[in-house]
Amino acid sequence: MTRKLMVILCAAVGVLFFAGPMFAHHGAAAYDTSQMTSLKGTVVDFEFINPHCQLFINVADESGNVVKWDGEFTNPGTLHRRGWTKEMFKPGDQITMIGNRAKNGATVLPRHET
Repeated sequence: MTRKLMVILCAAVGVLFFAGPMFAHHGAAAYDTSQMTSLKGTVVDFEFINPHCQLFINVADESGNVVKWDGEFTNPGTLHRRGWTKEMFKPGDQITMIGNRAKNGATVLPRHET
């Protein structure tokens, strides 16, 4: 019984040891999480692919110039279980995208999980 307990304990420690770096990939340090940004624009492309789905939209800035934004989402499997499909967004669709802006000013807006 003691040997079995030691094997289970070692396996649990091994899993926890590797869990930290796996979650580090999905950190939010690059984004300004203190405020949400809402963008209204026109869909350019929707990539329903691993590891993260991406939705590209054109948004007019304050000067009227068109800026292409990249919305990052979770993986296709998770989105599919929530009812999303690869045909959900088509070029020309008018949408509003909400998320946190990148701290470095990049036009990337990851969508919050709901």
